[in-house]
Amino acid sequence: MQWEQLLSLRKQGDKNKRLRIEENETRIGFEVDFDRIIFSSAFRSLQDKTQVIPLSKTSFVHTRLTHSLEVSVVGRSLGRTVGKQILKKHPHLESVHGYQANDFGAIVAAAALAHDIGNPPFGHSGEKAIGDYFLNGNGKRFKDKLTDKEYQDLVDFEGNANGFKILTESKNGVSGGLRLTYASLGAFMKYPKQSLPKKPTSHVADKKFGVFQSDVEFFDEVVSDLGLLKREGEGYARHPLAYLVEAADDICYTIIDFEDGINLGLIEEEVALEYLINLVRNNLKSDVYYKLSTSSDRLAYLRSLAINTLIAEAASIFLENEEEILKGTFFVSLLDKSQYKAQIADIIDVSVNRIYQSNEVMEKEIAGYTILTTLLDAYTTAFENTYNGQARQKDKVLLKLAALDKINSKSVYEYLMESCNHISRMPDGNALQIFQKLNGNL
Repeated sequence: MQWEQLLSLRKQGDKNKRLRIEENETRIGFEVDFDRIIFSSAFRSLQDKTQVIPLSKTSFVHTRLTHSLEVSVVGRSLGRTVGKQILKKHPHLESVHGYQANDFGAIVAAAALAHDIGNPPFGHSGEKAIGDYFLNGNGKRFKDKLTDKEYQDLVDFEGNANGFKILTESKNGVSGGLRLTYASLGAFMKYPKQSLPKKPTSHVADKKFGVFQSDVEFFDEVVSDLGLLKREGEGYARHPLAYLVEAADDICYTIIDFEDGINLGLIEEEVALEYLINLVRNNLKSDVYYKLSTSSDRLAYLRSLAINTLIAEAASIFLENEEEILKGTFFVSLLDKSQYKAQIADIIDVSVNRIYQSNEVMEKEIAGYTILTTLLDAYTTAFENTYNGQARQKDKVLLKLAALDKINSKSVYEYLMESCNHISRMPDGNALQIFQKLNGNL
C-alpha cells in the first residue's frame, strides 16, 4: 500500500481526485470530516448510550459520547506523532503532495470520533440481543428469505458495519451520508471484510466484519481508491491508520473503564492505584506522586501518565512495523506487541470481573435484551405486514411515528436492515420509552 493513496481526500460523488496542495489550510478536508461527525444526529445520540453501565443514573460514568471524544483526543496525538516520523521517512509526501503531520492526526481523530457511532443501545449486549433475535428468536422466520451473507449480517449484527452504513448511506435526500474523505473512512474500517467467511484467519482484521451486504458496492469503491490489499477470503488489509484508531480505543477503555469502576465503588481505590503503578512504574516520578495528598489526585496523575505511556508505546510499535503494516502482514493489534501487555491484561481482567460482570451491569443487560427483542418484533412485523400488503393500523402508526412510513423496501433484507438500523440509532432512554409505550404505558 502507498501513503499517497491511503491519504485520499476524495469523497463520495467526486469525479476527480482532490489534491492536498489545493486544500484550504484553514479547514482541510480531514478536519471537515471531524466537524461533520460531531454535528451529526447519530453522534449526538451517543450521549445517552451505554459505555459501561446501561441506563446509568450516575453523572460521572462515561457514555459512548464522552468515551468517543476521549478516544478521538488520544487518536489525534497518535496520528500526529506517527505522521511526523512518516514525513521524515517519506519526504515526498510533504514536498510533492503537501501533506502535514497534523493531517495524520486529523484523519485518526475523525475516525476515532466515529468509531462507536454504529453501536446499538445498551452497549455490546445490544449487538448480541439483535443477533440472538434472528438466530434464536422470532427473527428466525426470515432465514429462508435471505442469502447466507444477508442472514449472517443479522445474526452477527456488528456495530462497525452499522457505523459504516450510518456514515455513508444516502438518506432523506442527503447523498452519500456525511460525505467523509476516503482516508477517514479507511481509518474507520477496523475489519474491512464481509460477514462471511466468518473469522477465516487469525489476522486481527478478521476478528469481526465491517460492511453489510447493502453497502458492499460503495465499500468496494473506497477500498479500491485507497489501494487496500486483497487478503485471504473476501477481506482486505487494514488501512494503516486503522491500527492507531484501534490503539486509541484500547488505551481509553483499558484506563477509563477501570476509572469508572473505581468511581462506582466496584473497584477499591488502593487496588486500582496498585495496578496503575505497575503499568507506569518506569515513568513514575515518585517525588511528584507522593506529594499528592488524596487518592483522587493520585488516580488522576496515574491515569494521565498511563495514557501518555501507552500513546508513546503504540506510536513506537507502529513506526517499527510500518513496512509490515503497509504490506498487510501485521497480524495483531499494536498493544498486543506492547511491553506492557501483561499489565494491560491484569487491568482488563479486574474490569471484567468487577465491572462488566457486576450484578448491576448484568441485570441491566437482561433488561436491554427484553427491550430490544420487543422493539425488533414490533418493527420487523410492521415492515413485514406492509411489504406483504397486510399492514394493520398499529403497523402504520408505528412506522409513521418513526418516520419510516415512506420507505418502500425492495426486499426482505432491506426492511430488516431498516428495522435494525433504526433501532440501533436509538439512545438507551429512547429505546426504553418506546418499549414502555408498546406495552401500553403512557
